[in-house]
Amino acid sequence: MHTGAGMLKRAVIALAALVGIAATVGLGSWQWGRAQQRNALHDAITQRAAMPPLAAADLLRSGADLQALLHRPVTLRGEWVPERTVFLDNRQMNGVPGFYVVTPLRLQDAGAVVLVQRGWAQRNFAQRSELPRVQTPAGPVEVQGRLAPPPAKLYAFDTEEKGTIRQNLDLDRFRAETGLSLLPLSVQQAGSPSEGLLRQWPQPASGAAKNIGYAFQWWAIAALIAILYAWFQFIQPRREARRT
Repeated sequence: MHTGAGMLKRAVIALAALVGIAATVGLGSWQWGRAQQRNALHDAITQRAAMPPLAAADLLRSGADLQALLHRPVTLRGEWVPERTVFLDNRQMNGVPGFYVVTPLRLQDAGAVVLVQRGWAQRNFAQRSELPRVQTPAGPVEVQGRLAPPPAKLYAFDTEEKGTIRQNLDLDRFRAETGLSLLPLSVQQAGSPSEGLLRQWPQPASGAAKNIGYAFQWWAIAALIAILYAWFQFIQPRREARRT
């Protein structure tokens, strides 16, 4: 009876160890797969960034998949809609908090409008309602940059934000608010500092290193389970048997 109970105990321990090893190896493999996906996406973004610049006609072409054009360089001509400029608060550049300044650009010879992330400006923390001095040229302008998703949201608010200074800008709500025919993406303007704005945008990273780190952590746990199982079920009992 005692031998049967011992065998059952060893079987339960072995099963638990196998389940633990299988689960942690599986989780590690999943994280490794995610890392490869992120690397592939980052490579695709890098390849798109090296392609020739697009023009407005490429964005307005019937049937154009705008999401497939994200991160491509672009050169657009049009006129600013300065009265619809929005200052997005709590954005950082080079570790300094300030505003991302976004202004709609009405494309030349087209009724469409694209939202341009023009750059970053530091805010006045003594007078928080004071806007930085940003020049918005009148008349035709040429904007060079890259196609990007709409500005990222920092926090989610249930109420709709309005006004010149905002925390977030929802593209669909902004389209309805302004009546502008906004395209479902934005342009992140490139170039040297000008018009009171900096454009040292953070470079997109793959984020794969974090997943790779998690993968090795899970695999290390799997190895630890295997080592502990071998130690307590085989090595230690044999060493005690030799001593007796």
